[in-house]
Amino acid sequence: MTYIKHKAEESLEDYLETIMLLGNKNSNLHAIDIAREFNYSKPSVSIALKNMREKGLVVVSDDGVVSLTDEGLKIAKRVYERHELLTKWLVSIGVPADTAEEDACKMEHDMSETSFN
Repeated sequence: MTYIKHKAEESLEDYLETIMLLGNKNSNLHAIDIAREFNYSKPSVSIALKNMREKGLVVVSDDGVVSLTDEGLKIAKRVYERHELLTKWLVSIGVPADTAEEDACKMEHDMSETSFN
C-alpha cells in the first residue's frame, strides 16, 4: 500500500513540475498540452487535474486554462530545483546527459531535505 501511495506522490510531483515548465512557455496551457507532453490520454490527464484541483494545487479556468496555485507552484519549484541539481551533479561525475536526466527524474522524489540542503 505504501508503494502505491509513493508512486502516486511521484506522479503528482511530475505533473506539477511539468505544468510549471509548460506554463512558463505557454500561458494558455490546456489539459491536451499536458497529455501530449506525457503521451497520456486526455481522460487520464483530466482525472489527474481533478485530483490536483481537489488538493488545491491547480486551478482550471472556465475556458480550460490550467495554472498552479501558490502551493502547487511551491511543490513544482522544489521538485524542479532538485531535478536540476541532481542532473548537473550526475553530469559532473561523468554520467551521460541523457542518462543523468532520466536518473535525476527518479531520484528527485526520494531525496530527503537534509541531503538536498
